[in-house]
Order: sequence, then C-alpha cells, then structure tokens
Amino acid sequence: MLIAYATPLIFTGILLLLAAAMKYLGRYAVHGKTSREALDPYACGQRDFENYVNPDYTQFFRYAFVFSVMHVLALVVTTAPRDAVLLPLIYVAAGVLTLTMIFRK
Repeated sequence: MLIAYATPLIFTGILLLLAAAMKYLGRYAVHGKTSREALDPYACGQRDFENYVNPDYTQFFRYAFVFSVMHVLALVVTTAPRDAVLLPLIYVAAGVLTLTMIFRK
C-alpha cells in the first residue's frame, strides 16, 4: 500500500527541492537595469521595423487534416479485432471519401 503513495511523494519532494534551489541560486542571477528598449519589438536583427509577416497556413491545414484522418484510420484498422471485418472496411471507405472531398477541385 505504501508503494501507491510513492510517486506523488517523490514528485512533491523533487518539486520542493527545485523550488529551494531556485530560491538559493536566485541570489547569483544577474539583475540588470530595465531599459527603454527592453519591451520594444525586435525581428530578424532589425529594430524599428514596420512590415510584419503574416504567414498563410490555409494550405497547411488541408494536409494536417489528411494526416489526422489517415492516422486515425490506420489506428482503427490495425487495432480492429480479427473477427470484425466490416468495421475496418467502413473506416477505409470513409477515409477514401474524406480524401476525395478534401482534394476535390
């Protein structure tokens, strides 16, 4: 019964040990002055930039969705019991239908 409480106790002990180490080693941390530029935006080595880059991920989401569908499809088909043949076939058909819907023009 004592082994059931071992993991939370070990976690709490490590957490307390790390908190004490942070408190102790915080004395040796470098504390610099806050300058006016500390909170300014900074991009690609240039200060005072005006053009922001907004990447467009709309094409990426299509492939991410395909990956998700194929991943779930492979998981269901490979973990299906041997006597359940109809369920994996339905999932494969649904996956093919999903792929044709995603890549239709």
